[in-house]
This record gives sequence, C-alpha cells and structure tokens, in this order.
Amino acid sequence: MNHSTVLRHINRLEEALSVKLFIRHQRGYQLTDAGELMMREFPRLMKTFGEFEDLLSSAEKNISGNLRITTIPDYPHILNPALKNFRKEYPKLRIEIVSTDEVLSLARGEAHVSIRVGPEPSEADLIVKRLTPMEIRFYGSQEYIDEFGLPTKPSEFDQHYWALPSGDKRRIPFVKQILQHIKEDNIVYQSNNFPDLAGAVAEGMAIGPVSSHKAAELKHLTALDFMSEHKEEGLWFVYHKDLKNSARIQALYKFLSDTISN
Repeated sequence: MNHSTVLRHINRLEEALSVKLFIRHQRGYQLTDAGELMMREFPRLMKTFGEFEDLLSSAEKNISGNLRITTIPDYPHILNPALKNFRKEYPKLRIEIVSTDEVLSLARGEAHVSIRVGPEPSEADLIVKRLTPMEIRFYGSQEYIDEFGLPTKPSEFDQHYWALPSGDKRRIPFVKQILQHIKEDNIVYQSNNFPDLAGAVAEGMAIGPVSSHKAAELKHLTALDFMSEHKEEGLWFVYHKDLKNSARIQALYKFLSDTISN
C-alpha cells in the first residue's frame, strides 16, 4: 500500500472515530495518547472478532467464511492448485493469502493458518503438523559445472564458490557442515531466504542448498551425490490452539495433507 493511500485511510479512520490518532509534523507522524491506546488494544479486539467469526462459521452446516493463510512469498504458487480444488469442494469459503517472510502472530489473529517452511515451529500455544518433509541437497548448475566442475569430497569444498544462508540460518546443521570446510571468502552470495539462494545457484553463481521441489523445476541442476539429503526442514501446517475445533481449519489440513503430502 503506498504512502498516500495509508494517509487517506488514517484520515477516514480519525473522522469516523472523531479522535486524532496521530500528531502530524514535518518529521513524520507521532501517535497521540488515543493512538497509543488503539495500538495496544487493537490486536486483542481483532483476535476477539476473529474468534467470533470462527464461531459463526462453525455454526453453519456448510464450511464458509474467510480463511486467512500466511506463507512465504515462494509458496503461494505451489499452494494455489490445491487451494483451487479445495474451494471447489467448499465453494462458500474465501481464501486470503498473506505472502510474507515475517512470522505473523497467530495468537493475535493475524492469520488463521500459517504454512511454514524450515525447522519445526516451537512457539507456545501452537498446533503444528508436518505436511511433507522438505528435502534439501546442495546443487550446482550446468553453467557452474562447465566452468568450475563440482567437488567430489569435502576437502575440495574450499576450491569452490558457495551460496549460503546468512544470520541465524547458519546454525542449521547442513549449513554448518559446509562452513567447517570453507573460508568466508568462498561464500560469494548470502541471503536469509532460501528461494534467493536457489536463484543464485540456478544462475551459475555458486553451489548452494536447493529444496527438492525447487530442484525439480530447475532441470539443469546437478546434486552433490556424495552428500545425503537433509530432512530437518519441512512444510508445516500451523494454527493456534484456540482454533483446534474450527471446521474450516480441519478441512483445509485434511485436504492439504491428502494432496501436498502425496
């Protein structure tokens, strides 16, 4: 949403409430006391409205209403074929996708379901179910192989260029396995986003980790055969415990587990 649109929404909200939420000055907007109150209380109100909506939907025989799903930007196109068929089965449902690398708060009702990729989520009060393992191997593109070849054993790792995760993701076991054999100068591309790394590998910049589903799309990649697949990662179906009886969420989980898992 662009800046001017946000300002129009703020003005309309203030007019509707007859309350000033922001002090306007040249350096930007600053919250008034009323604005601070709204920021503090609104997440609780949204959660309450979300629970009320869930109760209304559960009261109907047919599964209906809005279903807000959050996932990382790389995954909506993978989910969409399954969601299309899901809506054919439950045509009264409306699907809303929130595509972001941020982890939205399910406790505050920012989404009904989170489809997460990576290690198993461990936050309190969440129900976590694995849809499918996310097998990850290290690949090089044909362009990279033509120019540099591929290592045949770990002692050759420091003779190659690497695309590896940054930040906390360096603690992932299969990443640490590579880091102990190479110098920092060998890492020519870094990102905290695995799809970015897959793109760099596909372009021939370096060897890097690519998930099995992504490698299937990129036909010109070759895996390091002597390294095993790493299955610590997974595709996870996550929702808050307060929604454990939601008919919509249970129907979605059953449908995705039957389609994506197989």
